[in-house]
Amino acid sequence: MDLPLSTAVAPLLEHLEEVGSTNHELLARAARGEAQHLSTLVTANQTAGRGRLGREWVAPAGKTFAVSVLVAPDDASIEALSWMPLIGGLAMARAVRTLVNDRVVTLKWPNDVQIEGLKVSGLLSELVAGGTGVIVGAGLNLTIERDELPTSVSTSLLLEGAQPDFDDAVSRYLKELLALVEQFVAGGLDPVRSGIAAAVRAECGTIGRRVRVELPGGDRIFGTAETVDDQGQLVVKDDANGQLQHVAAGDVTHLRYE
Repeated sequence: MDLPLSTAVAPLLEHLEEVGSTNHELLARAARGEAQHLSTLVTANQTAGRGRLGREWVAPAGKTFAVSVLVAPDDASIEALSWMPLIGGLAMARAVRTLVNDRVVTLKWPNDVQIEGLKVSGLLSELVAGGTGVIVGAGLNLTIERDELPTSVSTSLLLEGAQPDFDDAVSRYLKELLALVEQFVAGGLDPVRSGIAAAVRAECGTIGRRVRVELPGGDRIFGTAETVDDQGQLVVKDDANGQLQHVAAGDVTHLRYE
């Protein structure tokens, strides 16, 4: 019998019928030495998923996918690994774009994917103990109905006119992710030389938008997102003083009317 396409794309992939968190499971395996570069776990039933900033990620069984990939290239610095959230988001944006017609698909810094401004996918990247690699976790809303959406600013592939197949959707994402990781490694893990930084800027829908940034310490910045710098930070022109603020971590909201 032919292997599922996603397994053919990612030979180190394992399908799990149910798991609390694909990220948590893969982190544990990596800590035990049971995972290697590009080891991948995927499920359609994640029961204890987590989003950024400790938020709960809840999804109806069988209507989404959750996938985690260990990215641990040889001799990768922490600075290089810090690009993996953006690389994961870029891969998902490209994959989603192939699944929907006549819809604008963009990457929202740092790693949400939106269709016409509505969130269809979120990513969570976590550093492996010892800093030798990163677990890139992603969730994608496949067939969630409108009354099942977690927020009013969410959507699913089904609601955007697609008829998503689980294995096909996983495969498209993994194909894009593994190609981008290969490009990054071939460029010496340098975001500029590899072309990764330019690719992220080209597809980041946050650039040019009015934004509110909630910083980890509780402060807020209101301003205009100017670009993503060569360190992967969002550069925001601060309304308060006109200065450029380089944001390494924060919760970004695109402002519509302010």
